Amino acid sequence: MLQLHKLERYKDDQGNQIVYDGEIREEKIDIRFKGSNNTLTISPEADIKDLLITFSGNNGQIEIGPTTKKRAGLRFELRCGHESRIWIGENVGCAGRTFISAVEGVSVSIGDDVMFAKNIEVRGDDTHPIYDVRTEKRMNPSQSIVVGEHVWIAKHAVVMGGVTIGNGSVIGFRSIVTSSIPNNCVAVGAPARVVRRNIAWERPEVVPRRPNEQYPRKGEKSPKYWNLTDEAAILVTPRTEARWRRLARRLPKPVRRLARRLLPSSGA
Repeated sequence: MLQLHKLERYKDDQGNQIVYDGEIREEKIDIRFKGSNNTLTISPEADIKDLLITFSGNNGQIEIGPTTKKRAGLRFELRCGHESRIWIGENVGCAGRTFISAVEGVSVSIGDDVMFAKNIEVRGDDTHPIYDVRTEKRMNPSQSIVVGEHVWIAKHAVVMGGVTIGNGSVIGFRSIVTSSIPNNCVAVGAPARVVRRNIAWERPEVVPRRPNEQYPRKGEKSPKYWNLTDEAAILVTPRTEARWRRLARRLPKPVRRLARRLLPSSGA
């Protein structure tokens, strides 16, 4: 295993590489390559605060987008296996380290403007296999995950494989998401269930506000994410759709099938 503690452009004779042209970072950086032909691509504008990355196989890809707005910073533990992908969009923020796992050829996609609280897990796998003792067939195959744009995931929540969360939704405290959630919803519980539809949320905190103060203040509203819930489809913006089309061309067949369900008009 090769272990690096510096974020800078890198390439080795095993085909592993880091594509990064930003300021060299050495604090809280731990990047581990256990295989070959893995690629980590990080925007020079990404606000990296804490990064632990493990490529546990071959041909893995991780991409982290820029931070162009005031956010809590990027704090991730990322695990990427054989032929797997993790994609993190623009202006994502993490109050604490978020764990994301994609192995066995699956993909995890985190949309723009997602807000992670502390102690979050987004896992396309269960780490260990579970079998049916009668048939000896695997019962818990790894599955891809899509978290849309402007999603708020509260403290101690877990998002499991095979799940899609629509744009503008909120996942409540200690919730476990085991099935897909539409856009602009509040989902809570274990397993998480939709308890409120047609909602919108904004980043400014209520902590310093006066009692009975009017919401939202001028300039706080982000109209792009104020939408009615569509139970039949995941809301995907044109920008995200274009990215998915580009990404889908590089993905394994099972993930491309997921992309087709998300983007019915896609040629993925």
